[in-house]
Amino acid sequence: MTTSQPSRTDARTSVETVFRLESPRIIAGVTRVVRDVGIAEELAQDALVAALEQWPRDGVPDNPGAWLMAIARRKAVDLVRRRENYARKLAEIGRDLSETAPPEEPSDPEDIDDDLLRLVFTTCHPVLSAEARTALTLRLLGGLTTPEIARAFLVPEATVAQRIVRAKRTLATKNIAFEVPYGPDREARLGSVLDVIYLIFNEGYAATAGDDWLRPSLCEDALRLARLLSALMPKEPEVHGLAALLEFQASRTAARTGPRGEPVLLKDQNRSRWNRMLVARGIKALSRAEATAVGVPGPYVLQAGIAACHAHAYSYEETDWRAIATLYALLAARAPSPVVELNRAVAVSMAEGPAPALEIVDALTGEPALHDYHLLPSVRGDLLARLGRTTEARAEFERAAALTRNERERELLLERARGCGS
Repeated sequence: MTTSQPSRTDARTSVETVFRLESPRIIAGVTRVVRDVGIAEELAQDALVAALEQWPRDGVPDNPGAWLMAIARRKAVDLVRRRENYARKLAEIGRDLSETAPPEEPSDPEDIDDDLLRLVFTTCHPVLSAEARTALTLRLLGGLTTPEIARAFLVPEATVAQRIVRAKRTLATKNIAFEVPYGPDREARLGSVLDVIYLIFNEGYAATAGDDWLRPSLCEDALRLARLLSALMPKEPEVHGLAALLEFQASRTAARTGPRGEPVLLKDQNRSRWNRMLVARGIKALSRAEATAVGVPGPYVLQAGIAACHAHAYSYEETDWRAIATLYALLAARAPSPVVELNRAVAVSMAEGPAPALEIVDALTGEPALHDYHLLPSVRGDLLARLGRTTEARAEFERAAALTRNERERELLLERARGCGS
């Protein structure tokens, strides 16, 4: 059954909208049949072409997602039948494909959820580079096109296309299983999955380069992936921790830029503009993380706890900085890194004053990982300014401005340098 015939333009818009929402599930379902994410994506695209041909003529189906799934899976079945190694595939799949023609609607939605989870772990497999994981995840799970991914990360389209092609080829040639791992392997792979989603969010939350401080569409894609993963893996505290962290951070988006798109620092933000609905979602997700956690909380749960401290404070001055400093100390013990230590220094500066914090920062100046990290001189400049050492502070802000590749952030840092006087 279909709805009344729409115009060709309306039908095309409907196809593109539905496909963007449903493509991850379609690709996941088809990958279960063909065992190759590259081929699965091609078959999903074939279903899209079929919809573009038929929906303007016949009308949009009542369940367009199921229609696309049925077409894609039917094409997958036909492809497997045509392969010369049909017998091997038949034994591998373990059933007679002639009896598995897909119904108009999936018979068991939980099967699709399982396939989605397998797809998440496949696109984020550690065998791929971080750049390849990000590109492939955005393509297959985020529904972004190659040009959209290229624009988001300010790299040439050809570079993104190469990363995606190589990622698919690597997964195929290395025979990466389309599965959700368990035991130690799952724990190792889950970290990769969460890191990719967090990387996507951070690139939208504070762009590393370009003219814009924020890229909201990337934040939205990452938040949607985190929510999806949270629903698929309800017993994993770190999954809920990441979801909570992104909800809290996304709640501040409207307050993070001024009228001209300039960055607004946390201490200067109008907290009435924070999205309280997202804050509430973050609190619920953090509660689920804490309820499922056993032993010492993981890195994302701890970071969500830090974000919750900010969310509960009505002003910057009322923030429980001692609690934040304690949480950063726990995070530094659980997942030590120079960046975590730098963030801990900021919390210590608010809880105990700039002098002890400067000691922490000075100990980080020789860290190779922070050699070109603009936030190191930025934080050091802030601490020096608060100690009245304005000449040194100005030099640090100028150095930070020279290191950042984001134009909005550069303007902010140069303004802070000018504020230190001559």
